[in-house]
Amino acid sequence: MKAAFYERQGDASDVLTVGDVPTPDPAPGEVRVRIYVSGLNPTDTKARSGFSGPMAFPKIVPHQDGAGVIDAVGDGVSVSRIGERVWIYEAQYRRATGTAAEFVVVPEANAVSLPDHVSFETGASLGIAALTAHRCLFADGDIKGRRVLVHGGAGAVGTAAILLAKWAGAWVVATITREVQRDIAFAAGADLVLNIREDDVAGALKDATHDQGVDRIVEVNVSANLALDLAVLAPSGVISAYATQKASDVLELPILKAMVAGAVFRFVFVYTVPADAKRAAVDAVAACIASGVYRPHVGLEVPLDEIAKAHQVQDDGSVIGKILVKVADEPRGA
Repeated sequence: MKAAFYERQGDASDVLTVGDVPTPDPAPGEVRVRIYVSGLNPTDTKARSGFSGPMAFPKIVPHQDGAGVIDAVGDGVSVSRIGERVWIYEAQYRRATGTAAEFVVVPEANAVSLPDHVSFETGASLGIAALTAHRCLFADGDIKGRRVLVHGGAGAVGTAAILLAKWAGAWVVATITREVQRDIAFAAGADLVLNIREDDVAGALKDATHDQGVDRIVEVNVSANLALDLAVLAPSGVISAYATQKASDVLELPILKAMVAGAVFRFVFVYTVPADAKRAAVDAVAACIASGVYRPHVGLEVPLDEIAKAHQVQDDGSVIGKILVKVADEPRGA
């Protein structure tokens, strides 16, 4: 099969290769998926660059997320799943082969049914982004009627958080860093969008919430935003941080201020979310997309042969929204 792979870590243009690799066969409990669209995430490029540690395998086909059609199943998996449209999460976790390939083999549970009315592009945009957003939002209880602040509201996780929060009945404010991002955050459903570099975010939030503050904060850069977060957090509110700018980042916490506020800090790394919580997240995301309200913003889609370009723009942040790799054209009539 055709796949993208790397055999050493480094810059995308230096290490990513597209070529032929053996087509995998599903083992017991696994399914093989014909990939149509592969989703790119920061964890994929951080693994490729060496940011998150050394290579665990001598050759890696990257990407955790994707969407396609099951074409083969292993022992113990119902043959009725063959031909099923699915979205995939954590394909390359603790494995050498991810979704940047014509076929991928994953545990049956990691291939989730994708409704016919939902595109492969949407399916490939779920995975890490949606499951991370769900954990940040719901790990501490229901958010219906709650007030939620989503930092980086035009990013992949930020957009997912807005979509899921609105679906769950929350009031949502999103921050952006560039005006070009405003329409994206509003399109996802944000009730209020503030430019963190230009607006008085704390003042605007106090006015909008009548000094009550926000109950949940989905945080993309807690080191930079900590003072603001503590200023707008409601009593016993939760700050959920899911990203760091550098592996060596350290958070300096004003303990007394956080203590008086009753603040809860949660750090989210999707791969280590407890199994029962992840299953609940998968079910919730599946219900959300089935309802038709999950509409991710795709900023770039490139063919597999141009995967290095996708990795480069993910690294430099020049594209707003989800970055996808088109592995194959969807068959006519599908």
